[in-house]
This record gives sequence, structure tokens and C-alpha cells, in this order.
Amino acid sequence: MSLYTFYRISKPSGSKVAEDKIHDTYKSLRNRTFWGATAAYSLYYVCRMSLSVVKQPLIDSGALTAGQLGIIGSALFFVYAVGKFMNGFIADYCNIRRFMATGLIISAVVNLLMGSMGLLYSTIGLSTMLLFLAFAVLWGINGWMQSMGSPPGIINLSRWFPLSKRGTYYSIFSATPYLGEFLSFIITGVVVSAFGWEYGFIFSAAGGFAGAAVILIFMSDTPESKGLPPVQVLSGEKIRKVDTMPTVQVQKFVLRHPGIWIIAASSAFVYIAKYAVAGWGVLFLQKAKDFSLENATQIIAFSAAFGVVGTVLAGWLSDKVFKGDRVKPAILSGMLSFIALDLFLFTEGSYIVNILYVALFSLATGVLYCIVAGLMAVDIVPRKATGAALGIVGISSYVAAGIQDIASGYLIQGYTKGAADISTASYDFGPVSVFWLAATLTAFILPVIFWKKMKPENNLIGNEPDNNSL
Repeated sequence: MSLYTFYRISKPSGSKVAEDKIHDTYKSLRNRTFWGATAAYSLYYVCRMSLSVVKQPLIDSGALTAGQLGIIGSALFFVYAVGKFMNGFIADYCNIRRFMATGLIISAVVNLLMGSMGLLYSTIGLSTMLLFLAFAVLWGINGWMQSMGSPPGIINLSRWFPLSKRGTYYSIFSATPYLGEFLSFIITGVVVSAFGWEYGFIFSAAGGFAGAAVILIFMSDTPESKGLPPVQVLSGEKIRKVDTMPTVQVQKFVLRHPGIWIIAASSAFVYIAKYAVAGWGVLFLQKAKDFSLENATQIIAFSAAFGVVGTVLAGWLSDKVFKGDRVKPAILSGMLSFIALDLFLFTEGSYIVNILYVALFSLATGVLYCIVAGLMAVDIVPRKATGAALGIVGISSYVAAGIQDIASGYLIQGYTKGAADISTASYDFGPVSVFWLAATLTAFILPVIFWKKMKPENNLIGNEPDNNSL
């Protein structure tokens, strides 16, 4: 069997589900696929956030500097950006079950290799330059593998859910990164505190292997591959012109839609702010506010937990409270995230107060991201080009996140007052804080200014409303 045959979208099954069992079978398989993808994607993030948890122990051990860690972190983001763009287009044609499982398995192997190299460094004394180069290459490979997670996760919504339910389920699925971050900062943080930074990578690898098993056990590729009719027939949707067009033609339309590029630009600035806190928040709390590693990881874990709440709330707020208006909740959530981040960066506070700051920031950022890069995109993107739109938004978001990691690393390192031991050095986070706040402000101003270009009627193909309620 060739790679093409192995990964291509499943052919319709030769055996069909009996007419009286279609409804129950569809609901069961749909739920299994969705929740399997959701659980697995949270474990993708466990394999992605491991480096953020171990930054301070790595710096204190003398293994790597903040600047080097910024370069290593950016390797993932830059490769992820290209990978998400390419894999977004490729995944529209693929068996999402096999595609998603492959990425997570190899991501887990990368984490296992990094943990093993850490043990070698601690026991036989590998050179720091060799460790830096190996980590940069491996973390870049991890970036490509990570880019194989989100496209099939979102495409499963297109293949299995009617248009009327995609917004709600997208909100739930979009919360999985925050859940993965929460698991990383809480559990991986405890592992690192107890056993050392090397075991943070090893624990993350175990989580990745578990996630791959979930994918293979619970997910299905398409309704047709299980002997069911297409989702349009199952849900009673009206077949639109776009549904009969070749996928490549629909993807070209999406590439020319100005609304997608505005969403991509806004998402890029959201990611600068989001990954600034997720990637450097633990170090900031340790160096600027004198928290222990355990307390710092717990505070940032609460940031991730409330990101889940914000993302899940986004669909309800937009649809029910604001009656489908995407702009008002974007303004409100953007302003709240800016204020919360400002308080977190420039005021003192206890453990509880800092939890409140990061919780409000992540809740508001979760709402903003889900509305702009999720619901606004769902409003204008046809089903066949879901992966393509995700790729466009993804490449801009993660290029920005990569630039953020390099810029933040060198801004932090550049404003360090010299000390005989780097672990006791004094850090000035003022310049990097201004950078993070400027990104937060821009993130919600862009879609507000250009919201008319993102309205559904600007869709170059047309997007008729779906009124079914299956």
C-alpha cells in the first residue's frame, strides 16, 4: 500500500447501514469522532507545551540561555506555520483519523528523544551547543507534527456536523488547546519539580502516545466510509452550488477572500499575546514577582483553564447574548484582555490576585480568538475549504508566534543585569511587556475596523443559511 493510498480520504463503504438504524448510528459515530478528536488534540498540546514548563530549570542548570530557548521555541512556530498552511490544504483530501494519529505519534517520539538527550546531558555531560542544536532541530520537527493536529480536528466538524451545529462544536473543540496547556502546567510542572526537567519531556511523550490511541479507537473518517449517507443528506441540508464544485476550485475562492486575510492578521496578534503568557509567563512570575516554579506553573495553568471557559462561552455569547453580532463581543473581549494583561504585567499582587489577572486575560482572549478566527471564519468559509481557511489563518498566526518567541527571548535576555550566576540575575520585563500589550491592542482593533469585509455576503461563492436542527 502506497502512502497516497494509506492517507487519502476513505472510499464509501460497500455495505450500507439499515434504514432504521441510520439515525442512531450517525449520532453515535459523530459523537465518538468529535470527542475522540477533542481529547486527542488536548494531548497534542501536552507535547507542544513541554518546553514552556521547563524553561527556568534549563536556564538555571546552565544548559541553555533565554535567547537560545527563544530560537528553539520559534523553530516550532515557524515550521508549524508552514506545516499548518500546507497540511490545511492537504487534509481536505485525507483520511483524518490516520493523518491526525501520525502527527501525534511522531510528536510524542520527539519529546521522548528530547527527554533522553536531557538525561544524557545530566549524566555524561553533552556540550551545551550540541544540546541547543539538537533541541532546535527536534523542536522544529515537532512543529510539523503539531501542524497535523488541528486541520483534521476541524475537518471532522465539516464532515460529520450540519452547518447549524458547527459554531457550537467549534467553540468546544477550540477550547482543547487551553485544556492541554492546563494539563501541561499542572501535571508536567509537578513532574518537573519532583524529578527534573528531563522527565517533563518524557511525561509529555506518554501523554502523546495515549492521545494517538484515542484517535485510532474513537475517530472515523467520513459518514460514507461507515455505510452512511453524506452529512448533507443526514441533516436535510439544501445542496448548494459550492457543494458540487471541485475542492481545489473552492480553495482558490477562499484564497481570494479579503475577510480570511483580515481574520489571519488579527489571529496573528492574538497569538503573539497568547503565547507570550503561555510561553514566558512562568519565567516572568519567577523573575519579576519571585514566585516558585510550582506556584508559577499553577498560576499559568489557571490561565489555560479559564481560556477553556472563554472559548466555550464565545459561541453562546455571540449567538444568544449578541444575537449573531460578532463585532460587539470582539470589542468587549479585546478590551478586557488588554486591561487584564496590563494589570498582570505592571502591578504587584499575591498568588490569588495573579490568578485573577491571568484568568481574566485568558477568558477574554479565548472569546476573542474563537469569535475572530472561528465563528467569523465559519460564517464565510464553505465546507469543502475548511482546511484551506485554517491553513491561511494558521500560517499567519504561527509566524507571528515564532517572531514573538525570538523577540521576547532576546528582549528578556537583553535587559538582564549581569550576575556571576545567571540564576540570580535581575530581569527588566518592561520593554517586552510593551511589545505584548501592543499586540493585544491590535488583535481586536483590526476586525473591528474591517468587519464589513468579513460579513457573510462578501463570500465570493455564497453561503446560504442552514435552518436544520439535527
